[in-house]
Amino acid sequence: MNFFKNIKIKILNKNYTKRDRWRFLEITNYKGNLLDVGCGNDSPYWTKKLYPNIIYTGIDVGDYNQSKPNDADNYIIVKPEEFAESITNIPELFDTVISAHNLEHCNDRDGTLQAIIKVLKPGGFLYISFPTEKSVKFPKGRKYTLNYFDDKTHKEDPPKFKDVLKILKKNNMKILFSSKSYKPFLQWFVGFYKEKESKQKKEVLFPWTWAFWGFESIIWARKSK
Repeated sequence: MNFFKNIKIKILNKNYTKRDRWRFLEITNYKGNLLDVGCGNDSPYWTKKLYPNIIYTGIDVGDYNQSKPNDADNYIIVKPEEFAESITNIPELFDTVISAHNLEHCNDRDGTLQAIIKVLKPGGFLYISFPTEKSVKFPKGRKYTLNYFDDKTHKEDPPKFKDVLKILKKNNMKILFSSKSYKPFLQWFVGFYKEKESKQKKEVLFPWTWAFWGFESIIWARKSK
């Protein structure tokens, strides 16, 4: 009986449990110091609204799409060519670091990733997401980006999933969860039925369209103590 129960739990964890940034914060550490690397799109507002006990530091190369009140405890804007160095120079270590769709915009991806790891406390948690390598072949012309090259702010090709994992593992990061093309079942299922609407509107319907196509690569990791 326990054998089948364990199998059921594993299936549910793999296919149904959300692995997005909000679920990540919910089950890791949402009361300590957090660094949000690439903090546009009202991220300071929503993070502090959902997790008010977080001490929130955001860093970015511009003040992108901040239509809500900016509730960050610390908010840092730097030059693109100084991004990785500026992360390294932040005078504190963090319990949690989030890099949600930031790597693909960086001039120095490896340097940025190395900097992120450096400012993470031993035992601290890291969340990274970026477009899957397959997104270069996804349908073009949909608003909010389904094909990688439709976003003109993306640099070069998508980050290579295996290379990101390699850098993390080489720097004492234990991988807790990883998906090269993230397709949570329930969101994928809704996306399957909404795909016709998305295609007709030429618009990504969040989060369904991304889940249906598996647009995101997602990695959860923890720094060894």
